[in-house]
Amino acid sequence: MKENNLKHKTTIGGQAIIEGVMMKGPEKISMAVRKPDEDIELKVDKIDSIGKKYKLLSLPFIRGVVGLVEAMVVGTNALMYSADFFEEEEEIEYKDNIFRRMFKLKEDETLFEKIFKDKAEDVSMFLTVAFSITISILVFMILPNFLTSILKTKVTNPIYLNMIEGIIRVSIFFIYVIGISKLEDIKRVFEYHGAEHKSIHCYESMEELTVENVKTKPILHPRCGTSFLFMVMIISIFVLSFFGWPSPLQRILIRILMFPVIAGISYEVNRLIGRSDSKLSYYLSYPGLMIQKYATVREPDDSQIEVAIEALKSVIPDNMEDDLW
Repeated sequence: MKENNLKHKTTIGGQAIIEGVMMKGPEKISMAVRKPDEDIELKVDKIDSIGKKYKLLSLPFIRGVVGLVEAMVVGTNALMYSADFFEEEEEIEYKDNIFRRMFKLKEDETLFEKIFKDKAEDVSMFLTVAFSITISILVFMILPNFLTSILKTKVTNPIYLNMIEGIIRVSIFFIYVIGISKLEDIKRVFEYHGAEHKSIHCYESMEELTVENVKTKPILHPRCGTSFLFMVMIISIFVLSFFGWPSPLQRILIRILMFPVIAGISYEVNRLIGRSDSKLSYYLSYPGLMIQKYATVREPDDSQIEVAIEALKSVIPDNMEDDLW
C-alpha cells in the first residue's frame, strides 16, 4: 500500500470503539456511535491536553510519552462511553438487598461511588489505565525477557540475547492481535478501524467526505497506532542492548525505567516516517502495515463508514494548516 496523491497529511487520528469511531483533531475529540436503534450518537469535546499547558511536555522525546499516556486515557474513556449504549439492564431487588442497606446505598448507587462520590469516574479511569499499563509491561516486557533467559546457557552475547528477546516480544504481539481478530465482536471493531483509516485517507486526498468516495480508499494507514506499537518493539531492541544482560531484577527495572525513553524515541521516528514519502520510510512502515492487513483492520460496510465520516467531520479545523502532520 502506497499513499498516492496525498495533498494534505493530517495529524488527525482515531480509534475504533464499540460500534463506533473516536477521532482526535488539533482542538476537539469526537465519538460517533451507531446505537442499537441505528441512529448515530455524536459527542464532541474540546481537548484539554496537559502537553499544551506546559511547554516542557511538548518538547521532542518527552511529547511522545505524554501523548501515549493521554492516548490511553482518551481511548479507554471512548471505549467506556461506547460500551454504555450496549450494556444490558440489570434489575435490582433493592428492598431485599442486605448489602445495600448495610452501606446505605441508593438504588442506583454502587459502593465504589459511595466512597469516592464525584471522583468515582476519575478513579475508575486511573485504575483501568494503570491496569492496562501493568499488563502490557508483564506480557510484552517481562515475559519475553523471562523466556529469553532460558537460552542464557546457549547464547552468551548480550546483543544477541536482546535481539532474541525483541523477536519473542514481536511474536507475542503478533499472536495476540491475530488471536483477538478471530473474535466476532472484535471483528466489528476492526471493521470500524478500517472505516477510520479510509475516511482519513479521503480527507488527506482533499476529496468530499462521502460514503462513495471513502469506499475507494485503502484500509491501511502508515500513521496508525498499530505501526507505532510495532516501532516501540523494534526500538526497544536497540535501546536495551546498551545495558547488556545483567541480573533478572536489574533487567526488569531497566525495562520499566527505559520504557518512557523507548516510547519517546519511537514517537519521533514515527513522525519522521509519516512526514516522508521516501522508499526508506515506506520500508520502515511496512511491518506495521502488514500487521494492520492481517490482524487489526477489516473492510467496513457503508453504515460503518457513515459513522467514521460523522466523527471525522466534527474535528476538522477551520484552518487546514492547524492539523498538518
